Amino acid sequence: MESTRVDRWLWAVRLTKTRPDAAAACRGGHVRINDRPAKPATTVVAGDEVRVRVGGVTRVVEVVRAIQKRVGATDAATCLIDRTPAPTPEAAISVARRDRGAGRPTKRERRVLDRLRGSEP
Repeated sequence: MESTRVDRWLWAVRLTKTRPDAAAACRGGHVRINDRPAKPATTVVAGDEVRVRVGGVTRVVEVVRAIQKRVGATDAATCLIDRTPAPTPEAAISVARRDRGAGRPTKRERRVLDRLRGSEP
């Protein structure tokens, strides 16, 4: 049975841009293998479930094939099964945010925010 380091595998299947990014995600506690925290040197084998939080999005993937070297995007897609749940409709709605330090909203801005939130006709 073939196995590889999780940081190397995350980089090889293009879930992270660089291998140091994958290692940093592991050290930061953003990677879990079979619901256990993973260090960069933790090994993955076919059948493992990997949860990784990259760019504010949590991806859930199943390892189909453990590869060590970076391959083309089409080959990399065959090495995993994406089991990430669909985002909730509430998450897709953007929220109006004010810049930090912008002060209190004016009366006009407050009315616009109320219309966006649906509390005023």
